Amino acid sequence: MCGIAGWLDRYTDLTEKRTVVENMVHSLERRGPDQQGIFFSDEKDVCLMHRRLAVIDTDGGIQPMTKEGKFGKYTIVYNGELYNTKELTDELKRYGYTFDTHSDTEVLLTAYIHWGEECVEKLNGIFAFAVYDHTNRKLFAARDRIGVKPFFYYQYKGGFLFASEIKAMLKCPVLKPVADEQGLMDIFFIGPGRSGGSGIFKNVYELLPGECGTYKDGIFKKRKYFSLKAKPHTHSTDETVEYMRWLLRDSVTRQLISDVPLCTFLSGGLDSSIISKISSDYFKEHNRGKLTTYSVDYEDNGKYFHKSLFQPNSDSDYISLMSDFAETTHKNVVLDNKSVYEALYDSVRARDLPAMTDVDSSLLLFCREVKKDFTVALSGECADELFGGYPWYHNEKILFEDTFPWSRSLDIRRSVLKKGLLPKGEEYVRERYLSTVRSADKLPDDSTLEGRMREMFLLNFNWFMQGLLDRKDRCSMYSGLEVRVPFCDYRLVEYAYNMPWSIKALNGREKGIVRKAMEGILPDEIVWRKKSPYPKTHNPIYFSMVCAAAEKMIEENAPIMQFIDKDAVRGIMENPDGISSPWYGQLMKAPQILAYLLQINFWLSEYSVDIEL
Repeated sequence: MCGIAGWLDRYTDLTEKRTVVENMVHSLERRGPDQQGIFFSDEKDVCLMHRRLAVIDTDGGIQPMTKEGKFGKYTIVYNGELYNTKELTDELKRYGYTFDTHSDTEVLLTAYIHWGEECVEKLNGIFAFAVYDHTNRKLFAARDRIGVKPFFYYQYKGGFLFASEIKAMLKCPVLKPVADEQGLMDIFFIGPGRSGGSGIFKNVYELLPGECGTYKDGIFKKRKYFSLKAKPHTHSTDETVEYMRWLLRDSVTRQLISDVPLCTFLSGGLDSSIISKISSDYFKEHNRGKLTTYSVDYEDNGKYFHKSLFQPNSDSDYISLMSDFAETTHKNVVLDNKSVYEALYDSVRARDLPAMTDVDSSLLLFCREVKKDFTVALSGECADELFGGYPWYHNEKILFEDTFPWSRSLDIRRSVLKKGLLPKGEEYVRERYLSTVRSADKLPDDSTLEGRMREMFLLNFNWFMQGLLDRKDRCSMYSGLEVRVPFCDYRLVEYAYNMPWSIKALNGREKGIVRKAMEGILPDEIVWRKKSPYPKTHNPIYFSMVCAAAEKMIEENAPIMQFIDKDAVRGIMENPDGISSPWYGQLMKAPQILAYLLQINFWLSEYSVDIEL
């Protein structure tokens, strides 16, 4: 895993901008602490930058990497992992290609040399990359099908910037940190989610999942090479169970390839238990020693935990049960609430935007601890979005409610804003919801339920899931930890999209098909355990800290006060239980709402954001 960046400018000798280039690549050092590489084209109008986290072929695979082909010379910068490297290598060798390394970087570059832009159709992995074609003087860029790895870009007259993170582009003087009405509506009415393709800062965009593009002669042309298509599900229930079992095992084992230490996250829930069990078995079969698993918790959380619809039980008992069953070495990281509060601000630096408050900051701290001993981890993100794991899939009233299910009411968002500000906010959200559900591909004979489930799938895939993947990438890479997500194998995603609800929710259970596939492989207590989300702090100390910081923010007339109503914010502080619906799913109630406002304020100040309304 790595950090990539690029700067193309037809009117500038970029070799004379060495300080800017160094600042850009240095800003990505956390993503790639092992090596740095900078490439300038012969014409001096193209610069490609790379920071490396060495995982495969630690001696080879140095980037930017250049390779000669039959029709010219090509240079790549690449962030990600390919999980079908061996198959691609074998196929390319049959076409006569040779390889100087065993890195997937060289395989990807050779795939582009041979297949051109169509190479993306051949890839199974998580990636964002750019290839410069020296002969035709064009840049090709692509992002993986599911959107696990980021690719931001900014286009201006005669020039083009791109990077894994916005902070790298902001180091270039051609881009100014401006937030306009659309960006602010994303922040206040959709956040901590983000509209697909939006970088919040004015004119900063992101390649969508499954999107690629070519920049040539000052024009950037994009296209979708992957989207979810409705197809008949031809497997019986028993066949689906068998195929799911095989596909889960195959997607996990493909992602266990690493030349550096690898571990898994284990919450005691179904998804992480599947990954940890398959990984542990693989370690034993291949004499790789004992798998290490990690979990996260907070000081005194057991003392303050209360059951809810979204969080029916705590994790600790299930973690020890699963660790013993899979025979792993388990480590539990316990976070103190002061550190979780303080890391709210580092998590903004990690993401370059306000985000999921303590859910982000705790993951950032957790990954920092894991990185002390490991460079790669596997995690269970995204199974819930794909296989109907959330309550909104199973509550018919919420399911058919004509809005985002995790943000059903915008009243709390509107109430914290000053009167008359961002008047189009509700309309903006509505348009994004409708454009998503209308884009859901369906079969002519889909029932009303099946049609709505496809819409719900796309809502979760395009929005909720992208937020979690964004969080996972930025909070892990901030400490140079690569976290892989086996449930995001595109084959699993496609299979899940076309699976009838009666099979997906087998036995009337959330993720019923996944549970059935794991019968006899995992303990029954794990297989049939009620879903419990990523743990958050329940300690009132945390709420006290965000309240104190919010009060100080109000008193000092901080930058965010130009947008928010101080009485409404104090109302949340004084009556935290008075919020009738959460800001964002199960993740954000009173403590998190206040923390989110703190993050917005920090972002405005730290990034010197200019407002354009």
